[in-house]
Amino acid sequence: MFGSLGWPELVLILVVLILVFGVGRITKIGSELGSGIRAFKEGLSGEKNGGEHDEKTDAINDPK
Repeated sequence: MFGSLGWPELVLILVVLILVFGVGRITKIGSELGSGIRAFKEGLSGEKNGGEHDEKTDAINDPK
C-alpha cells in the first residue's frame, strides 16, 4: 500500500503537515503519541511507575 512512497513524497507530506499544523503543534502531537505508546506498553507488561516492581506482588511471588 505505501510501498510506492519514496523520500520525495515523504518530504512533501512532512512539509504540508508543518504548514498546516505548525512546528509546535507537531512536536506536541509527537510527545503525546510517545507517552501514549509508553503507557500502552507498560499496561501490557503490567509494570507500574516506569518499570519499578510492586512490593505487594514481590512479596506474594517470593515467599521467605
